[in-house]
Amino acid sequence: MNRQGRGSTGPGRPSALPEHGYEPPAPVRELPDGRLLVAFHGDDDRRRVFDVSKLPLPGWHQTLAAAVAQRTGPDGGLRTFSAATTGWGSLGRLVRFLGSLPQPPLDPAQLTPAHLQAFYDHRAKTTPTTALHDMNEVRLLFALPALRDRVSTEVLDHIQRRLPAPRDAKAPATGTGPSPSGIGTKRLTTGFSDGELARLLAALRADAAKIRDRVRAGEGLLRRYRADPGALNEQDQGLGQALEWMAAPGQLPPPPGAEPHPFSSDRRELAGNLFLTLRDLAPLMMLAAALSERNGETIKELPVRHRVLEDRAVELVIVKRRRGARRWFETVTWEIGAPGRELHTPGGFYLLMLELTARSRERCGSPHLWCVWRDGQAARLGAADDYIAPFQDSLSCTAILPTAWAANRLRPLLADPQPAAVGPDSPSPTEPTGGLPLQVSFNRIKTSMEVRRTKRMGGHLPSAAKSNSMPVLFRNYLSGDPVITAWAEEVLGEALLDAEQAARQAHERAVQAAGGGPRVLPGPVDTTVMETSGLDPETARQVADGELDTGWTACVDLDQHPLTGETCQVTFLACFHCGNCLVTRDHLPRLLALLDALTQRRRELPEDVWWPRYGPAWVAVRQDILAKFTPAELQHAQADKPHDALLDLVENPWELP
Repeated sequence: MNRQGRGSTGPGRPSALPEHGYEPPAPVRELPDGRLLVAFHGDDDRRRVFDVSKLPLPGWHQTLAAAVAQRTGPDGGLRTFSAATTGWGSLGRLVRFLGSLPQPPLDPAQLTPAHLQAFYDHRAKTTPTTALHDMNEVRLLFALPALRDRVSTEVLDHIQRRLPAPRDAKAPATGTGPSPSGIGTKRLTTGFSDGELARLLAALRADAAKIRDRVRAGEGLLRRYRADPGALNEQDQGLGQALEWMAAPGQLPPPPGAEPHPFSSDRRELAGNLFLTLRDLAPLMMLAAALSERNGETIKELPVRHRVLEDRAVELVIVKRRRGARRWFETVTWEIGAPGRELHTPGGFYLLMLELTARSRERCGSPHLWCVWRDGQAARLGAADDYIAPFQDSLSCTAILPTAWAANRLRPLLADPQPAAVGPDSPSPTEPTGGLPLQVSFNRIKTSMEVRRTKRMGGHLPSAAKSNSMPVLFRNYLSGDPVITAWAEEVLGEALLDAEQAARQAHERAVQAAGGGPRVLPGPVDTTVMETSGLDPETARQVADGELDTGWTACVDLDQHPLTGETCQVTFLACFHCGNCLVTRDHLPRLLALLDALTQRRRELPEDVWWPRYGPAWVAVRQDILAKFTPAELQHAQADKPHDALLDLVENPWELP
């Protein structure tokens, strides 16, 4: 049975099964020459054979081969080429270390916790960045039945311990300035600023347009040559003849008028008329990452198989790694967009890449999108021309150098000027530094696109989470990014300003309704001063003696509220809007304690709860009362501030945070 694709199964149509008598190949093979091999076939359709017999300690080989087969098998955790290769490297380092000991464990039963601790200490001293990863991989390997039953329980208990991540305190400091090679520089992981991202996208689209126009011009010349060679001029006839030769057998003739030379740049330029080259990959793949908002690994593994939905969108299955077993594949739908907008929509750009890579794919037969021509002589293949899918065997077999592309363009991309740090010998800030090449990477592009989408969604993480979960989106992309931090500070500042304005307006409305707000008497508490402010002598005496004090101020007429004309029954926090409220210098310590209590309550409550409840009183104390006292009076009151602000006494218990 060979049914494939959608609709191949259903009610009454069982799934395809192998032929009768099928026996799956054994994952572990022992060759006649004594070699012990473990075959790996990953979910990414990449293969590798691990030769266990090349490791030291022959007494471990059978057990290690069975463990590696389980760890890289269908139910194991290492199901991609890169993951299996990394796990094999950790295992090889452990076995080689054990084999180098004066008294090595000759079989798994002789392994002790001291051996594992010595291996961890050795890795932590030599390569601290991978020591913890090696121990985690060893722990997962020893948890498999093939090894778990062969080692002692002390070893199993030791390997399950939680190890601290090693820190290299003597790591040399690296500069922050980028270089085309990326050597001796600190790698940036944050996203681009708005200006940097705009310049980067413009450069990517410009280079992609040049590549598109170059290939389409070559295809157009080839069609005209095939239709009527005599209608072309002499130069176009020579180039058309070369393109006809390239299109048929796939081998490049010497460029017209040039000496044959397998390493000549003219051969690459001639091939570029019909094929993409390795140099074209950097701008095209980065633009694909920006338009699709996917990481570089997903872009490298884009498939050819797709569906066009009503000429509006493209549906395809992409690979999203590190999402758990059997969760690496995701069906996405990308917009095609209007004709001529291929460089602005992910679906349109995907179809454009299918067009530009069609001839290379026809010769290499790869199911992957990225297929290019390369110089076979320069690659030491013994042939002049070669057509490959550069990421079919491994995602790292072909180097893509985005920073080198940005620095080596005719118009290099530069980073935003950074203000120079002010040192102890510099009394004033210096001019911003500029002219540094822009550090470009797939990670920074992905981070920038995640930040922009989060901003478009108003910071709502459930809506902004597209290819990652909300915790991963925040922890790995948004947290610490300067663009999202500045935007969040701006939004928060605007929100706080709006809340303060709302509290001010609420205070002003309450003041107008309740008799004009509190009366403030700065200076010494004197009955004569209070009488001149409109108080009768008896009320002035009571205020001076503190007989009319309430929670934080004084009330000159408790029996007649200005708004209701009846006995006051409102909370003490409403006194700051009332015309019966009187504030003297003696009330300052309690008012300052109240502000401290409100500040503490602000840390405990959400802003949208704190501002309506306490904002009007806070505005009244800060702007209408304290502003009328001198700094000396406030400083003296600060020293006499009571510990208890009595804020809990004016609220219902169920309203407390």
